[in-house]
Amino acid sequence: MQDHHHVRPWRAIQRRPSRKIRVGNVEVGGDAPITVQSMTNTPTSDAGATIDQIRALEEAGADIVRVSCPDEDSTAAFKAIAKAAVVPLVADIHFHYRRAIEAAEAGAACLRINPGNIGSADRVREVIQAAKDHGCSIRIGVNAGSLERELLERYGEPCPEAMVESALSHARILQDHDFHEFKISVKASDLFLTVAAYQQLSEVIDCPLHLGITEAGPLRTGTIKSSIGLGSLLWAGIGDTIRISLAADPVEEIKVGFDILKSMGLRHRGVNIIACPSCARQGFNVIEKVGELEQRLAHIATPMSVSIIGCVVNGPGEALMTDIGFTGGGKGSGMVYVDGKPDHKMDNERMIDHVVELVEAKAAEIEAAKAAEKVAAE
Repeated sequence: MQDHHHVRPWRAIQRRPSRKIRVGNVEVGGDAPITVQSMTNTPTSDAGATIDQIRALEEAGADIVRVSCPDEDSTAAFKAIAKAAVVPLVADIHFHYRRAIEAAEAGAACLRINPGNIGSADRVREVIQAAKDHGCSIRIGVNAGSLERELLERYGEPCPEAMVESALSHARILQDHDFHEFKISVKASDLFLTVAAYQQLSEVIDCPLHLGITEAGPLRTGTIKSSIGLGSLLWAGIGDTIRISLAADPVEEIKVGFDILKSMGLRHRGVNIIACPSCARQGFNVIEKVGELEQRLAHIATPMSVSIIGCVVNGPGEALMTDIGFTGGGKGSGMVYVDGKPDHKMDNERMIDHVVELVEAKAAEIEAAKAAEKVAAE
């Protein structure tokens, strides 16, 4: 695979320095890759259905999966779920300190909990001790929709300052108990509020930050809102793990998360398809072909770039920068580019099958080279 991202200072993102923590075997923060998360929406008490959904998320590339544990039946099922999962699981806990302890004992890699909301100092101490005993990290999850009453009365409404104060007060509880394996999120459905809160928080604490625009909405509009908000923060180097909160299949959250990171050069997974929007110059039906190609290449996890351009105006230039390219021409055929160079002609009708074959072959070649490097290193 060509390296198309070398020495271009205008596209460099300098990530905010943060300390590194672990969520199971996955590193978050520091120089670790920005991880992509989602959350199951099956009843957690139904271990089989939840495991099936986690498997689908893993196949989509999820690094971490969150599972809600609202009751005892859920934490009882969590043991089997955690055992079956390949990726580390975060147990989502609200208020019930016993659920947090049960989840830690059942194999959670991380607890999503706000220490200040789970009762007395003794209960907080018990939860933190359970996290220490079982190697769990903690995510402090501040949400504009559920800020402490005292903060709302003082500030009058949810605002960045109130959210940051809430986050720091919860963090202080963990720090006072000599617990430092935590990350923080300060989410709101308003992207301006979210971005401002993360910007302020990033300047006053060095822990990893979990990004998200909460309750972003349906697939299309939620993707747009999340892309603007998270893109602004990631561009500024803020953010160590992300979750796209969509009213859609959780697998879509993983796809969107990777697409955001891929578009910013922060993480590379799967095929990046560069395609023209099509116009009267097109030598084939670009929209139809690209839609089909996207589906046919969804199973490829190897980072790669493919350009599909309908005519020769921009096609050759785009193909120079991609691993595989196809540029439409006249008379029912176009030029196939391999590693940026014109290689051979191909009929428009057979183009999709041919490009898929080329991508699959190149992916196999790349993975074989990686495996050989790994063996040599060992």
